[in-house]
Amino acid sequence: MNFEFTEEQLMIQQAARDYAQRELIQDVLEREEKAEFPARHVKNLAELGFLGMMVPPEYDGGGMDSVSYVLAMEEIAKVDASVAVIMSVNNSLVCFGLNKYANEEQKQKYLKPLARGEVIGAFLLSEPEAGSDATHQYTSAEDKGDYYLLNGTKNWITNGSSASTYIVMAQTHPEKRSHGINAFIVEKDSPGITVGPHENKMGMRSSDTHSVMFTDVKVPKENRIGDDGFGFIFAMKVLEAGRIGIASQALGIASGAFERATSYAKERKAFGTEIINHQSLAFKLSDMAVKIENARNLCLKAAWLKDNHKPITVASAMAKQYAADIAMEVTTEAVQIHGGYGYVKEYHVERLMREAKLTQIYEGTSEIQKIIISRSLIKS
Repeated sequence: MNFEFTEEQLMIQQAARDYAQRELIQDVLEREEKAEFPARHVKNLAELGFLGMMVPPEYDGGGMDSVSYVLAMEEIAKVDASVAVIMSVNNSLVCFGLNKYANEEQKQKYLKPLARGEVIGAFLLSEPEAGSDATHQYTSAEDKGDYYLLNGTKNWITNGSSASTYIVMAQTHPEKRSHGINAFIVEKDSPGITVGPHENKMGMRSSDTHSVMFTDVKVPKENRIGDDGFGFIFAMKVLEAGRIGIASQALGIASGAFERATSYAKERKAFGTEIINHQSLAFKLSDMAVKIENARNLCLKAAWLKDNHKPITVASAMAKQYAADIAMEVTTEAVQIHGGYGYVKEYHVERLMREAKLTQIYEGTSEIQKIIISRSLIKS
């Protein structure tokens, strides 16, 4: 197995690192405090080609591979996980879903501007009573002949207010349960759509999280993705790929905290020497380094499998579950290594710890990932 990155992959990684360390770091604390959407950075990421990274060039994307995506996501998330999740949703859920499953007309109309970053997208699956159990969709899409009538509420929607293009899962045939769900491309400015207030979150505060309500929203028949009843399969396949993005985000949060903790330990002195020279602390850093490397390898393996058109169900679940769990562990230890300084905002690690927690919850909780992994063991 070749563990070397190509020249192109290294260039993409460096471009992401340069932007994060030069630009994102300047206002990350202010934006986090104010829960302010990073509009300027989203525009800049679009110009760098980071919002449609894996979309083929014929649809105005970057034509990059998933390994490059993992490398870029890690570098962005080291500094700002809020920007990373905006990038992840647009790449992993919206653009991937449209590129993989939309028809040609839908790709021309919706995928191209999303890949260029002229607009961003949102993925609307979760509901007040449908989180981990996504089969129970209460948002309805009533077939009216040449259009569907959409009613219901979606919540915890990343890019909920800033997106122009929604991908919405809704139930058309309740008697068929998951087989009656459809996926629709819905334009945000359609009459009958109401966006709720910005959620006041513990972490990733500058990402744009809202509830979205639909009241008699007309969706043209041609905006349904795939055959009638394909929506649940569509959502699960898209989330499989999306977990690589969130795993990479969790990896970035962990490695960002680790880098800050290591740097601090080399500068801070106690008992006559830099604290990194104390074995108890050096061993903490050693354990953190090993776990981060394990998470990185799981992310890269899942990306490699995806690039080579191999099954990714278990690999992406393993990457997401492990990376999220060690992100929580590593960031907590990073705060401990900083001592009292770790508890104040200017040292960043308390923010990274708050950001890490969400990676264990969204796009499939850590418990859901364990269900996926364990079911694969039962079937083997």
